[in-house]
Amino acid sequence: MASKIVVIGAIAGQLPPVFEKLSKLHAKNSFSLAIVAGDLFADPATASPEDEQSISSLLAGNFSIPLPTYFTIGNHALPQKIADRLEEATGEVCPNLYFLGKRSTTKTSEGIRIVNLGGFLEPSVTAGLSTEKYLPCHTESDAKSLYGANTADILLTSTWPSSIRTGSSIPLPEGFKDAPSEQCVAELCATLKPRYHFSTSLNFFYEREPFFHLPTEDHPDTRAVTRFISLASPSSPSKAKYLYAFSLDPSAPQPSELPAGTTASPFRSVTKKRPYASDQQTYSRYSNTTPHDRPSKRARQPPPTPSECFFCLSNPSLATHLITSIATDTYLTTAKGPLSTLSTYPSLPFPAHILLIPLTHAPTLAAIPDMATYHEMQRYRSALHSMLVAKAEGELGAVTWEVSRAEGIHIHWQFLPVSVGLIKKGLVEAAFKVEAENEKYPLFKAREIGDGRGEKGDYFRVWIWRPDEENEAQLPEKENGHGSDKPASSTGTEISLVLPLSANFRFDLQFGRRVMAKLLGVEKRANWRDCGQKQAEEVADAEAFKKAFREFDFSMEDY
Repeated sequence: MASKIVVIGAIAGQLPPVFEKLSKLHAKNSFSLAIVAGDLFADPATASPEDEQSISSLLAGNFSIPLPTYFTIGNHALPQKIADRLEEATGEVCPNLYFLGKRSTTKTSEGIRIVNLGGFLEPSVTAGLSTEKYLPCHTESDAKSLYGANTADILLTSTWPSSIRTGSSIPLPEGFKDAPSEQCVAELCATLKPRYHFSTSLNFFYEREPFFHLPTEDHPDTRAVTRFISLASPSSPSKAKYLYAFSLDPSAPQPSELPAGTTASPFRSVTKKRPYASDQQTYSRYSNTTPHDRPSKRARQPPPTPSECFFCLSNPSLATHLITSIATDTYLTTAKGPLSTLSTYPSLPFPAHILLIPLTHAPTLAAIPDMATYHEMQRYRSALHSMLVAKAEGELGAVTWEVSRAEGIHIHWQFLPVSVGLIKKGLVEAAFKVEAENEKYPLFKAREIGDGRGEKGDYFRVWIWRPDEENEAQLPEKENGHGSDKPASSTGTEISLVLPLSANFRFDLQFGRRVMAKLLGVEKRANWRDCGQKQAEEVADAEAFKKAFREFDFSMEDY
């Protein structure tokens, strides 16, 4: 069903007149929602007493906002009073006024998917995600982190995408120059292929001809069409257009015929494929071992920076085709050189060797300042368990293992399904304990340690989970239809085994994989280097997993 939407340019503090006009338009058109594409509030550095009074009135509930209205970061920081309210109310300023965040994916109640990147590129930050929620800056990693949204109905950015006017015959209004643009925004638009891409140009309005994206291997007969629109501000001296109303049905297919005047994508000449690791390379984007794991005593290499780390989104060699889901603090990937194969689990159409990776570059979970990352990783694990119950009808449990070392590189968990029968017989637990004994490792202890902050040193941890017997043939109850952020054992029975490690203990980082290789009867695949796939095979496995996991993926909802 189509929804009526109105998008507004940078209001920049003119709250009373703009909301009054919005109320009148809504009374005539019954919009489903409104979006503010630029700054909603005046620049705090130059705000007038009238601006401050408008904010106080808004927070006091004296403004009538007639419909759900979403806003983001524009060219200026949010006023401190607004930031304080958002911290208290988790995203809601007042009834019907919601903060999208600076970097987010939001799915409205109408099913409309909005992807948002606020602020300008911060050139002094070359790696990692921006941690300032209310300042007008972002990094290239912020843009890349949104690739996991896969698609968007509406893309909202503060800056224009580079080369957006390439191939266009529509000139800018006389006397105006292009608005600031960024290459990372162009690549984000090219990746998500949104139906609409909105930005702002303050003093003029610009609408480009629609442009189509090249078909993909997955959809060879579909050419997604994007409309780019840049809105003026209500205070524009030229009285340029600052409101744009349209109807959108998120369930409607792409047009079978291109709209009149449609051009080729302006990004075809500026987006390049990233290099992917070849089968002959001696490291893997998603292995437990890197060249830094066993350095020469003569020349110990320093740990990799985020731009060099094969688990960081800021790495230019990132194999994005393996990424299957991105949430606020964590993302999922299929493993490169997976231990399992398409034939390992007859009930699953993919290998199901999955990695859960924090966005933060840290060697341990305890090194990450807050516990939000740990809770989100557990939420992903719970969602994976729910998927197994639904798809495998209770025949599969799962093993998740972690190597936590203070001198490690980037903490992550590895997830692998295993037969419920092996778990019930105690063979999975026994396999880890026996292998540790054979290697003369310390003894495993059955205990739950949370994010490991209470541990005095390094450790190896493994969770062994199976669905409850009464639920083995049915899908367990989930919160809001998706995985819970409660401990993953809430959907079944689980044991946590911890192997304490001293700082100088020589521990095999492939220990968890070796144990699972023996359990699954695939010992020849114990080394990931022997399990290389062609990129087309990796893409097919990742897409098959995303399709199966979609109904359990909480990142597809608001976050």
